Amino acid sequence: MPHTLVTPTQMGQILKTARKNNQLSQTELASRVGLSQSRISAFEQQPENIGLGQLLSVLNALGLELTVQARQSTAPQALLARDSDAPEW
Repeated sequence: MPHTLVTPTQMGQILKTARKNNQLSQTELASRVGLSQSRISAFEQQPENIGLGQLLSVLNALGLELTVQARQSTAPQALLARDSDAPEW
């Protein structure tokens, strides 16, 4: 199921949930990716400090992947204001 992340904390929650769903301890996951158990714990608690390479390794070990895509939202407010009928001051 896709997840849209807004905060780093959400990544930590995803990692922890995926690890538990795979029935892995932090130590077992750490062994699979060549990191320490304390580093896996830090990723789950403070994911803003995870490096991209390490994040990709952990995601791969958990059977997950990272996808980046353009937002599916309306035009930014600046463009809406520019294109409106209001005069530019």
